Amino acid sequence: MSNPLLLLLHSDDNVGVAVRPIDAGERLPNGTGRLAALESIGMGHKVAIAAIPPDGPIRKYGQTIGFASRPIEAGEWVHTHNVRLRDFDRDFAPATAVPPPPAPITGRTFQGYRRSSGRAGTRNYIAVISNVNCSASVASYIARRFDGGIAGDYPNVDGVIAVKHEGGCGMQFAGPKHETLNRTLAGIARHANIGAFVLVGLGCEQGSLDYLVESRHLVSLGGPDPQPVPVLSMQACGGTAKTVEAGVDAVRALLPRANDVRREPIPASEIVLGTECGGSDGNSGITANPALGFAADMIVACGGTAILSETTEIFGAEHLLTRRAVSTTVAEKLLERIRWWKWYTGIFGGEMDNNPSVGNKEGGLTTIAEKSLGAIAKGGSTALVDVYAYAEPVTARGFVVMDTPGYDPPSVTGMVAGGANMVVFTTGRGSCFGCKPTPSIKVATNTPMYERLVDDMDINAGVILEGKATVADVGRRIFEQILEVAGGRKTKSEILGIGDEEFVPWTVGPVL
Repeated sequence: MSNPLLLLLHSDDNVGVAVRPIDAGERLPNGTGRLAALESIGMGHKVAIAAIPPDGPIRKYGQTIGFASRPIEAGEWVHTHNVRLRDFDRDFAPATAVPPPPAPITGRTFQGYRRSSGRAGTRNYIAVISNVNCSASVASYIARRFDGGIAGDYPNVDGVIAVKHEGGCGMQFAGPKHETLNRTLAGIARHANIGAFVLVGLGCEQGSLDYLVESRHLVSLGGPDPQPVPVLSMQACGGTAKTVEAGVDAVRALLPRANDVRREPIPASEIVLGTECGGSDGNSGITANPALGFAADMIVACGGTAILSETTEIFGAEHLLTRRAVSTTVAEKLLERIRWWKWYTGIFGGEMDNNPSVGNKEGGLTTIAEKSLGAIAKGGSTALVDVYAYAEPVTARGFVVMDTPGYDPPSVTGMVAGGANMVVFTTGRGSCFGCKPTPSIKVATNTPMYERLVDDMDINAGVILEGKATVADVGRRIFEQILEVAGGRKTKSEILGIGDEEFVPWTVGPVL
């Protein structure tokens, strides 16, 4: 139930969430009577509505998010100073609660770009893709030559972007690090939002251009009229300046072909939605994430795809996803990734519960279990149909998981490389993010932050806390804006020009 001060999210909960800052001594309802806040409690933070003994479970969303590290009195602030997380038994019950398909939504379309491969784009960029950090500056120089200079002659091209990164060498040839990077770069090259591309390298790097071009990732571009891949090597071209001029010439030659495409009505079933939460707070799992989950369900009902990523922010809530998996095989794919992450963080002396950032904790999130329970709300309520490796091409329709880190730039990079042509990014602290070539809609979890960062935020889900709208209302608003932005409406991050520096491939392995 809700009230001006406190949200009680489930009848089994022993904590409530502050809707606004609460002063010490303010009276709080606890479901059976009234109690007083024993100390000041920030917006989005938790307050005990009943006494909790040492090692007693802390329950939010009807789930355990941690255990009391000492006695907690009713009315006391509940956070990192009196809560700890430890291993505890959970019933994964694979494929035991598979929901039925949602009622179909028909007739919804967006104005998109239909590619010769059959895929649907929401933007139309030319990409200058650097395969190694050594050619990153050259890729940037080439793209900059077209800043603001193509709209008149090529109105259907959204721009020329440089896709650059810090890797590409110092790795085992054809090893996991190399293959993951290749898969990511190829995913951008073949992305439905890329009308044409040029590859730029140094010439002696381990992640060679020839290997990338000949790999199955780029060979799979296909289409009825496959084009040769433009490849430039700095060492072969004669250095930086000559490679830049050759790259500019290559882009100029591609512009007419990239411009030879028009937006047309495309079914909403062609939306591949990447969902992300960053700079989360205690309201993320109450407002913006459930609203995005509602919109994700609508995309699935249209016949489209919704991707949940951030495996480290699924940990602690994976039992709710395995039950929704369409098979024990799909459930096991997710559990295997969780086990891998436990091992991977462990070899560096880390723990999965280290995930909530300083800002997350200031916003009211205490443990990774609490963060994850709120984060997976982005995935809605439909069946989990598959689990994908990082940047793996997403081909399934429906709700899927992609294995990525929780860190926003590599997480979104993986989903975009996997084919996401739209991203919705929720935030409680105020993450300012974009990721070309895919537009990112930003959803604020609370009104004070939305008003403070109004130039960056597209939608305010804080109206849910204020009782001005329901989760479903905001979810429908997100869905409608997804279709509008897919059809060409610019997001706040696009208006600000954000998205050129946020391509951050995640690769696992030593730098040699």
